[in-house]
Amino acid sequence: MHYEAIAERLSQKAQTNYGKKLARQIAPADDFSIVSELLAQTSEAYNLLSEAAPPFGGIVDLRHDLKQISLGIIAAPESLLRFSNTFYGLRNLKKFFKQHAKKTPCLTNWAMQIEILGQLEADIDKIIDESGAIKDDATPELYKIRQALTSAKNRLKSSLNGMLHDSTLQKYFQDNIVTVRDGRYVIPVKQEYRQFVPGVIHDQSASGSTIFVEPLTVTNLNNDIREFSAREKREIERIMRLICAKIAKASPQILKNCRLAAMLDFVFAKGRLARSMNASYPELNDKGIVNLKKARQPLLEPHKVVPIDIVLGKDFQTLLITGPNTGGKTVSLKTLGLLSLMAQSGLFIPAEEGSALPVYKNIFADIGDEQSLEQNLSTFSAHMTHIIDILKRVQKGDLVLLDEMGSGTDPEEGAGLAIAILENLIQKGASIVGTTHYNELKTYAYSQPGIENASVEFDTKTLRPTYRLLIGVPGSSNAFSISERLGLPPDVVARARQVVKADHANFERVLNTLETQKSHYETKNMQIKERERQISITENELLSQKGDFEAQKAAILQKAQSDSAALIREARREANYIIKELKAQFKENDAQKRLAALDASRKLLREAASKYSDFNNSIPAQGTPVDLKKLRIGDSVHIKKLNKDGIVEAINGKELSISLGGLKTTVKASDCLFAAPKKEAKKEISQPVRHNFSALNKAANISRQVDIRGMMVDEACEVLDKYIDDALLAGLKEIIIIHGKGTGALRKGVHDYLKKHRNVASYGLADINEGGSGATVARFC
Repeated sequence: MHYEAIAERLSQKAQTNYGKKLARQIAPADDFSIVSELLAQTSEAYNLLSEAAPPFGGIVDLRHDLKQISLGIIAAPESLLRFSNTFYGLRNLKKFFKQHAKKTPCLTNWAMQIEILGQLEADIDKIIDESGAIKDDATPELYKIRQALTSAKNRLKSSLNGMLHDSTLQKYFQDNIVTVRDGRYVIPVKQEYRQFVPGVIHDQSASGSTIFVEPLTVTNLNNDIREFSAREKREIERIMRLICAKIAKASPQILKNCRLAAMLDFVFAKGRLARSMNASYPELNDKGIVNLKKARQPLLEPHKVVPIDIVLGKDFQTLLITGPNTGGKTVSLKTLGLLSLMAQSGLFIPAEEGSALPVYKNIFADIGDEQSLEQNLSTFSAHMTHIIDILKRVQKGDLVLLDEMGSGTDPEEGAGLAIAILENLIQKGASIVGTTHYNELKTYAYSQPGIENASVEFDTKTLRPTYRLLIGVPGSSNAFSISERLGLPPDVVARARQVVKADHANFERVLNTLETQKSHYETKNMQIKERERQISITENELLSQKGDFEAQKAAILQKAQSDSAALIREARREANYIIKELKAQFKENDAQKRLAALDASRKLLREAASKYSDFNNSIPAQGTPVDLKKLRIGDSVHIKKLNKDGIVEAINGKELSISLGGLKTTVKASDCLFAAPKKEAKKEISQPVRHNFSALNKAANISRQVDIRGMMVDEACEVLDKYIDDALLAGLKEIIIIHGKGTGALRKGVHDYLKKHRNVASYGLADINEGGSGATVARFC
């Protein structure tokens, strides 16, 4: 079913060689919890890739190097560069996951197990440079040797260059260059002048015209260079032996680090593959239910593949797919099998979100016909050998995929074998999806519970398959239509139709009719779903509008309350003005002027009361119509005509006796609104108060003193403001403000407030019997 092709495509998404190897070795799990964990890991990688990708640069597979070192083989200096780069990459990888720990808890747990071998990394970096060569200062001894070696080389080159540039000797040399042969520095001498340059011949040119001579004058210097080079080699071997011993000691942790990095790379390869396929998270279940929505064969080109829906395991355990050749039957089988293997391998599947798959213990497949990508036309024997093996191994809960059951032999015998094989598999509790051309199997599926027909759709108008899978309707082979489209002479097709038995022809016609009806009903269902979607959108819009209306209503009520408070403040100011005018008139001796002032004041009060009353009445009353069956003595009701709340004291038929403070009245129940049930003994939450202008008539028995101890200055001033207004309305000439002694801050604040108040004539500390310095007496104008 091309699972290996999926593994190869997955390996291309990995960024390290070790990760690519893990991808090629991917295998499905058969345990529900393990599969769930694998998918959760892929989900973490998939989600994180939308924001950032982990750095795997520099990390290489060190297993081969570590194996050689463990065998005692001294590593080459350039191999240390691979270790250094890997250690650096592991450090960056761990740092990355620390920064994204909240979004990838599982993968971060792996990354946190990577041990940073800082000391070993520093030791390696001290030895090699960025190109992988041993540094001169890797050890003090190596530094001394290389210094001496460099000095010897420079002296030797200087001596040879002196010979090459000597005018008396230049005619003997082929070129004015110094070269190396057998590790010794030589100069090129013409063959005919060899006797004029005494020394050791180490090589000659291919033509024989040039010989490479080590002059006797530099033999000792060459010997020194050879000795220093040998000492350098021995020191480098010693250095490499020491560092390899350190690497060998840390080998288990290095292997673990490489394994963890490869696993992370492998998981992120799954995430990248899911994104490239536009795949989704498969919902797992342990009930054997398959529900694939718009599933796509992952190896086909996306713009060519036709998505299909596959259901299995809920209402039926066996699905028989029929239809014409090249119509998509085998692709449907492979899609189900491949997507099941992908899901159980921790891969997202190319299907719509919400697609569901079970976790199968085993998935068996007999797919091998002319459409197979892996083998040629299968023989009946090959089919049966494979099926026999499946019947021996299949268990309850396994998935079995059978392509062209019973084909390759006599149709009647093949149909009988196919039915017997299906019955055997059903008895063993397997889930089965098969394809067939046999009418006997289509009829068998109709008559047996737990088996459902399906077909790949064929457009009888265009005579082409649509590749859509239709569950619930068997398909026709459409052999005549396909043959006619391919160019078979019409008279041959007509004769074939005559030869076919009448009952077979009728059966095919019934199938075609069913397919047409199926297509019609699918169109209707799509229209119904679209209407339901539009209704849902409209319903959501109405709910949103309702919420907006409720918010507007609350805002209007809040504004009304604010305006009401503003009117009350205005009424207080007017009352203060009236009181002031009245006091001024009381000083007048002319009675007529006093009466005129009183009339004017009454008029102002009526206008203020009327203005407030009109506003108060504009606020709609809150409540529900009174239900006499549910109404009880003690309930609160709102009298609409009076715009007041009262308590029900008696129920007389359709009339209610209501208490309004100290007054009693009788009204019709229809003129009232239910406000609140009878108050219990516990403290009730206060209801919004309907203010009435009668609040201006304060009781004359208001207390002569106010206690503001423990308050802040601002809070105390606000309380005093209201209290002084009430005291003025009550006609008090003098009040006592109890503020306590304390630090004196509150007393000072009160005195500052009284000093600025327009109605306070004077103030001072109270007498000793009234509180002394803990109280202040204020006198009004």
